[in-house]
Amino acid sequence: MHVKTTLRRFSLAWSLILAMDAAAATPDELFDRVTDRARQLATQTYQAPESPLPPELANMAYDQYREIRFRPEEAIWKDAGLFEVQLFHPGFLYTQPVRLNLVDEQGEVSPLPFRQERFRYDGDASALADLALDDIGHAGFRLHYPLNSGDYRDEFAVFLGASYFRLVGRQQGYGLSTRGLAIDTAEPHGEEFPAFREFWLVKPGPDETRMTVLALLDSPSVAGAYRFDIRPGEDTTVDTEARLFAREEIAKLGIAPLTSMYLHGEIGRHPADDYRPRVHDSQGLSMQTGDGEWIWRPLSNPEELRLSRLQDQAPRGFGLTQRPRDFQAFLDAEAHYERRPSQWVQPLDEWGPGSVELVEIPSQSETNDNITAYWLPDQPLAAGEARTYRYRTHTFGAVPPGQELARVLRTRQGWGAVPGEENPPPTSRRQFVVDFHGGELSSLDESHPVELSLESSSGEILEPQVQRLPEDGAWRATFRLAPENGQPADMRLFLTLHERRLTETWNYVWYPDAFR
Repeated sequence: MHVKTTLRRFSLAWSLILAMDAAAATPDELFDRVTDRARQLATQTYQAPESPLPPELANMAYDQYREIRFRPEEAIWKDAGLFEVQLFHPGFLYTQPVRLNLVDEQGEVSPLPFRQERFRYDGDASALADLALDDIGHAGFRLHYPLNSGDYRDEFAVFLGASYFRLVGRQQGYGLSTRGLAIDTAEPHGEEFPAFREFWLVKPGPDETRMTVLALLDSPSVAGAYRFDIRPGEDTTVDTEARLFAREEIAKLGIAPLTSMYLHGEIGRHPADDYRPRVHDSQGLSMQTGDGEWIWRPLSNPEELRLSRLQDQAPRGFGLTQRPRDFQAFLDAEAHYERRPSQWVQPLDEWGPGSVELVEIPSQSETNDNITAYWLPDQPLAAGEARTYRYRTHTFGAVPPGQELARVLRTRQGWGAVPGEENPPPTSRRQFVVDFHGGELSSLDESHPVELSLESSSGEILEPQVQRLPEDGAWRATFRLAPENGQPADMRLFLTLHERRLTETWNYVWYPDAFR
């Protein structure tokens, strides 16, 4: 009886809040209302949401939660157009449900209440069907669209947990995640995780191929209003506008954060107990600077937390990229890492000075996301300050849009000793092999004087060489690095012809004392 009473109070509180936004509105007008709500929230003391869930839901295990399934026949907007919405049941990790609202073609807003009959409770979850659950909200939602065939609506976007959402394009499977905002990532005092508290799902017309989702974000330091204009397709695209209002100063504000997984791959020491040559959702960090330079930073799984920054003024874009697209690269018949999407972030405004920060976290399991990248503005967000960021994020395959220069095909490193050498150097001396492929470079033969441009922040570069490979027009750059007093070496390498750049810039930080 106590649980039922608590849930009804919670439901009533929601209805009072939602009534503020009940009047009909265009998506632009509704976004302004959500913005006003965020602005007002930021002037108030933060109140952490209380979970309305009974212990049976809040304490359930993963195996039990996965037995709760949404009934496809209950999909929102089913058979009314190209888009459908399916819902996630609260519980397990998702103990702070979100409020969902539907916006019809006339701009009328109505809350979407939780209804048990929309879900199946199978197997270990069957006992939960006997709970008397009122409007406890939802954990999140997923969007469906005829992406891969005309007669089936595939799942292509998921909003679930904190400010996380995931996207896939045509013939892709879920991999990396996107977040609405990152605050104090990898800081000693701990990271703050803003969360979307409420969503407005704008119903598209019967033949429309794009959909708008609005969201209200809240956390101890900031409140925000978000607009997502979503276009599923070969590359699923989301035009995003984030209007932020700070309660407190935020020194480390991560814009358009991407979160991924890298366990092992071509540049690290291969684990002895894994038959797969690679295990990762993303292979590297790509960036195009404001000056147009393309940069490639291979990812790693370090022995200890690593942070690195690529500084720039008004970047054109950045992303986490999964370049290998062939099964032979991974040999995983279940996870199919070759199908994982890459994702790009393109600013639609001038973002000013800052850097793309890459966070690499030690991990022993592919179930852990240990890679994060985001734009970090130089200027902290002051208490009481408002800022707007507009950007386009979209999935892609191996190559970011607009990249025409030759790209890094692979990176290898190993002990820089010569086989049979009587007095070999210490194992800290490393040999690096970087192969490039594509663009004009692949049409050149050995008679062309291709040159290597290489620099390092520390250590001594030895025996730099470049040569054409017999493999499909690829070119190889090799060198040895003698580290300096155990100092990290931040290296940059690209190929030129008659002082004209032919390739993207390979950029890597070598840590002599700690590397997996």
